[in-house]
Amino acid sequence: MCKLSTSLARAPWAPAPPARPAKGRVGLWGLPGLTLHRLALPDWKAPALRIAVLADPHVCRPWVSPERIAQIVAYTSTLEADLIVLAGDLLPDRKMMCDHLVADEIVPLFKPLTAPLGVHAIMGNHDREDCPLDRASNGQSNSIIQAFADNDMQLVRNDAVELSHSGYPFWLVSLDTQRGRGKRRMGYADAEAAFSKVPQGAPSILLAHEPDYFAAGDPRPMLQISGHTHGGQFTVFGRRPATPSRYGDRYAIGHIVEEDRHMIVSTGLGYSGFPFRFGVPPEITLIEVFSPMDPRGDS
Repeated sequence: MCKLSTSLARAPWAPAPPARPAKGRVGLWGLPGLTLHRLALPDWKAPALRIAVLADPHVCRPWVSPERIAQIVAYTSTLEADLIVLAGDLLPDRKMMCDHLVADEIVPLFKPLTAPLGVHAIMGNHDREDCPLDRASNGQSNSIIQAFADNDMQLVRNDAVELSHSGYPFWLVSLDTQRGRGKRRMGYADAEAAFSKVPQGAPSILLAHEPDYFAAGDPRPMLQISGHTHGGQFTVFGRRPATPSRYGDRYAIGHIVEEDRHMIVSTGLGYSGFPFRFGVPPEITLIEVFSPMDPRGDS
């Protein structure tokens, strides 16, 4: 059984002091807060690793505008993260009442982000379902994939990248979306392809837009990072009935542990269906992974 720090703190969000508290617990115009998760993982032998996660921005006007993304990007750049993750769903829900921006307008907004171990993006279901090019080509072409390539930004699908933190190697493994349509109803994710490069027993972190993969019980990743759910986007008597998951709200939000396996699910930045949150403010997620043997871990 690993030693686990159960500390979970919400810090104020602001592009610069003085700080403002997170907004959006009830309403349409919430600015994201900063949620910190600190995890002591027995498979992590390196110095502490800081990961910033931006999930589900669903960029559109007026709800999550390019101007707001610029503020979020600027603030994220102050967090001194070793690694930054874009956890999918950059495109807006096509059924939302909004000005639907296209991939060529959205993807470059995140280009100013930098981190020592890079900025790594994955596909979300809306990046396929709500991409007109993807729909027209039956999945053969996709505007998000093309925009990342055009901007020389890293988008990883069913593959793994070896990284080194202070001389300690680990693998960042990325799934494509687990949701699909038509003949791809089982989705585009291929876990075996994604892990094919990873040596047996090597420390790895899995990026999976939808948290549902966690139910497969895959023992290979020491941590799964997901988004997709928006934390249910609203709560009713402590439940999250709108959570888009086969498992209800079991994987809706936060730090989830099952059989010593760990997952962090970010509530994300934007909206789908309707531009409203209740009890689930948007968030920038910051994860600090450290070794149980690190005496500074509990400081």
